[in-house]
Amino acid sequence: MADIGLVGLGVMGANLALNMAEKGYSVAVFNRTTEKTDAFIANAGSLAERLTPCKTLTELAEAVEPPRPVVIMVKAGEAVDSQADILARHLAQGDILIDAGNANFHDTRRRVKEFADRGIDFLGVGVSGGEEGARHGPSVMAGGKPEAWARVEKIFNDIAAKFEGESCAALVGPEGAGHFVKTIHNGIEYADMQMIAEIYGIMRDGLGMAPAEMAEVFDQWNNGPLKSYLIEITAAVLGTTDPKTGGPLVDIILDTAGQKGTGRWSVIEAQDLGSPATVIEAAVAARSLSSQKEQRVADEALFGAAPRKIGPALGDRNSAMIILEEAMLAGKIAAYAQGFAVMAKASESFGWDLPLGTVAKIWRAGCIIRSAFLDDIASTYEADGAIRSLMTVEPFTGMLKATHGSLRRVCAEASLKGVPVLALGSALGYFDFARTARSTADLTQAQRDFFGAHGFERLDEPGKVAHGPWSNA
Repeated sequence: MADIGLVGLGVMGANLALNMAEKGYSVAVFNRTTEKTDAFIANAGSLAERLTPCKTLTELAEAVEPPRPVVIMVKAGEAVDSQADILARHLAQGDILIDAGNANFHDTRRRVKEFADRGIDFLGVGVSGGEEGARHGPSVMAGGKPEAWARVEKIFNDIAAKFEGESCAALVGPEGAGHFVKTIHNGIEYADMQMIAEIYGIMRDGLGMAPAEMAEVFDQWNNGPLKSYLIEITAAVLGTTDPKTGGPLVDIILDTAGQKGTGRWSVIEAQDLGSPATVIEAAVAARSLSSQKEQRVADEALFGAAPRKIGPALGDRNSAMIILEEAMLAGKIAAYAQGFAVMAKASESFGWDLPLGTVAKIWRAGCIIRSAFLDDIASTYEADGAIRSLMTVEPFTGMLKATHGSLRRVCAEASLKGVPVLALGSALGYFDFARTARSTADLTQAQRDFFGAHGFERLDEPGKVAHGPWSNA
């Protein structure tokens, strides 16, 4: 009998099934359309012998060894509810439903309770790494009951990416914790990608660099503190030639970026938790603005194009590249500090006790934001789990002290010449606000009291609520 079942043979589901089969597990598979199931088996090659095609969910349930773990890989939202409900009718008490899609963690929390009432364990598992990761080794963030995870842990450990021999899969908390952590991962991914795009914009429009030149720089940066999958693929993209035109491929790509929703979810949750994630917010906004192509073209005609040419303001070419590298490192620290702060706040609010050091560890390979930087974060949390902000602990404090001047200089020169720096600018603003002992919120609170009698706390009488002479309270 099969070790595990899988429902949904889209690209991610099919690749996960092949990954499991390649690691020696027998997998029963089902898709709503049998044609897709047949095609999947036909293209599985030698792995087909470990795959059991099922034409009905009854067949699937009968094919999997009890207690049955079954992975659901369908579109997030109502499709998961519908598929899980139908599938559960074919399962028995003690079986496990595993949603490994990009689910909203609120839905996962609800499903955990609903299926517990039916005697079925529900695991919400975040899977990062895209199609390639699903096939050859993703980062896996699970949420649910420890005893349910224990029954499938070996499978997920075996199919997950490895970092220095250590599996990048872990149970990070109960109920929706796994999908929440995956959501914040994607938010950080948005921020990382947007800051890279803004540095590219400064190189292209501000410094007049050709894609091939930029590719060399990103390739060099991938040997330093910015070493990461995203920097690596940026170099590859910028160095690719379009076979049709013979020119740089990036130059013929329409400048509108899509999004699937997890970035927005991360911003919404950060706002709900009262934990600022301004760099992620800026990155989400940038994608939305990018989609407004016609409006941007019209507005450039209305207001005129910005100068954009920065010229020698950042020094000679070598000096400019060092400044840009440092600026991106400073922005990256701020973005990751925000993301981990959001997870810490969620852990406190939902009683999850998220192991943030473990989260950093399982992000070191397999996922989109994998980087050397995460090894430092993991070590930092292992040494001291009670971290107020990554910006306030070493080695990140030292990095910020050494690089925030470059971030300021880059944002200033870009802003003067009209090169957009939404994410980098947000990172700088966040850093400046965070290190300002006396903010301007005294005026904000006075205004709130003026129009609503909200009251304020006096500096000379801590803890006492006072009102201004204008108040009727």
